[in-house]
Amino acid sequence: MKDKLLALKEEALGQLQGVTDPGTLNDLRVKYLGKKGALTEILRGMGALSAEERPVIGQVGNEVRGAIEELITGKQEEFQRRETEERLRAEKVDVTLPGRPMTQGAVHPLSRVIQDIEDIFIGMGYQVAEGPEVETDYFNFEALNLPKNHPARDMQDSFYLTEDLLMRTQTSPVQARTMLAKKGETPVRIICPGRVFRRDDDDATHSFQFHQIEGLVIGEGIRMSDLKGTLLQFVQEMFGEHTQIRLRPSFFPFTEPSAEVDVSCVKCGGSGCRVCKHTGWLEILGCGMVHPKVLEMGGYDSQTLSGFAFGMGVERIAMLKYGVDDIRHFYNNDLTFLKQFARI
Repeated sequence: MKDKLLALKEEALGQLQGVTDPGTLNDLRVKYLGKKGALTEILRGMGALSAEERPVIGQVGNEVRGAIEELITGKQEEFQRRETEERLRAEKVDVTLPGRPMTQGAVHPLSRVIQDIEDIFIGMGYQVAEGPEVETDYFNFEALNLPKNHPARDMQDSFYLTEDLLMRTQTSPVQARTMLAKKGETPVRIICPGRVFRRDDDDATHSFQFHQIEGLVIGEGIRMSDLKGTLLQFVQEMFGEHTQIRLRPSFFPFTEPSAEVDVSCVKCGGSGCRVCKHTGWLEILGCGMVHPKVLEMGGYDSQTLSGFAFGMGVERIAMLKYGVDDIRHFYNNDLTFLKQFARI
């Protein structure tokens, strides 16, 4: 048995000396030292030895195991050292190279425009009011002088959740809720920013979800000239001091009289170009004097008080301000597009 052990030692050490990879080393370890390995098989025969031979063979077996384990450990350390050296070479840093710039995020252009609009109107004494996006039929339509048979209530234009609940189609319900909460108190000067939802086509100028900012002023002696002056100040702060506006007669159920507001073209300054279709003007928002019925439903005396309201699409303002020709760019999460606004 002693001769078998010594022969196994020579065989194992010979094979281990030529190992060049960790996988082969592990296979040889299992082959010679495993539970079913060669050394274990030989030592199982110790039961047949005399009491005098067992200590001698046991000592030889331990020496063989120790010699094999020592060589295996040395090889493992060698492989570990080689791996570390290779990793350090691969991860070597050239300290003479210039540093890598840190990539910073930027405020989304729509968020930036909303902040700009809020800052302008807060500077004029307005407060920001908010309301729910899931709105009741009453606040979304009836409180704004849109009766049951009005075309704007068509279910083809609105996302109805139940017969009485829908995704708000405008931020005007916030105005109606604010009037009721004020309980006839004046003055009222608010803007209402938020998301709205309509079943519009998904094309270059429309989206089923977009952002609006509407404004409401109520008090004594509020006139159309106050509305025009407010909007003129707004567009000049937003697009530049040389921007002009014009009001064209229009119709909205919640205002009377009503008007569409155009601004002098932000591209050509009013001289006429492709952007404004050579008219010199670009449509930007709708406005008007608050309809007496809307005042009455909001708890205000239409005989002694008056007010004006206006509403604008944030995407429309952003497209004009930044020269964007497709509304979908704001929602596609294209980093190439969004990175441009990190420098604005």
